[in-house]
Amino acid sequence: MIKLTRELVDPVLVAAFEGWNDAGEAATLAVEHLSTVWGARELCALTPDDYYDFQVTRPRMSVVNGLVGKVEWPTTRVALATPPGAQRDIVLVSGPEPNMRWRSYAADLLAIARQLGVKRVVMLGSLLADAPHTRPIPVTGIASPVEVGDGYGLEPTTYSGPTGIVGVAHETFSEVGLETVSLWAAIPHYVAQPPCPKATLALLGWVEEFLGLSVPLGDLPEEAVSWEANVNELTAEDEDISAYVRGLEEAKDTAELPEASGDAIAREFERYLRRRDES
Repeated sequence: MIKLTRELVDPVLVAAFEGWNDAGEAATLAVEHLSTVWGARELCALTPDDYYDFQVTRPRMSVVNGLVGKVEWPTTRVALATPPGAQRDIVLVSGPEPNMRWRSYAADLLAIARQLGVKRVVMLGSLLADAPHTRPIPVTGIASPVEVGDGYGLEPTTYSGPTGIVGVAHETFSEVGLETVSLWAAIPHYVAQPPCPKATLALLGWVEEFLGLSVPLGDLPEEAVSWEANVNELTAEDEDISAYVRGLEEAKDTAELPEASGDAIAREFERYLRRRDES
């Protein structure tokens, strides 16, 4: 049982998992950013022996001045953040994707969400895709019910195939009537090495939409600009890669030309006004 000193206010759960669901570490870095800027405090952690194969997801140790420190076991942690001035609490869940007993794992997360009074869940993921690094990072998703995503203009994913714990947890939450959204950022596959601050920034933009509040971004915008500049330099050194990126840019621009106005521009303008008012 989680011991709380007060009843949470309209809490939303935001979750991300290391591993298969986390290309470029964009999703877990988004949750880590939220935890840092909002000063989250840990509420509980799942028992690692139940869900992790320690030969696959190994514990970590440290040696300081010849002495062995405490072994750090892989686990999933649940933390609570209360953004300044916000009218709701945020529950943050992060950890490595479990190696076994996924249904029991998802059921444990659901039990925690119910105990905390969560009514909406936002799951974060990132994947490798044919996306040019010079354009906005595409974010697609799944919403249950579908109307929740439609109301925010979320582009639905058309993916069918193997899934990770994000897909399993999404089903678990949505089956009991919790509003559940899974957001996926598309990482350019030719620069898959983490971190990818531009993708983290894209996910946080959508998190703002579904939380209904602004997220302090700190140095992330500058880091995203620097990341793109570094990738520009790397791709410029190889004509084959440069030509490939130009092809991706042309395909992207052609596909999005009809959508260059309307709801997408309105959302960005509203986000700009909200940030200006808060400043």
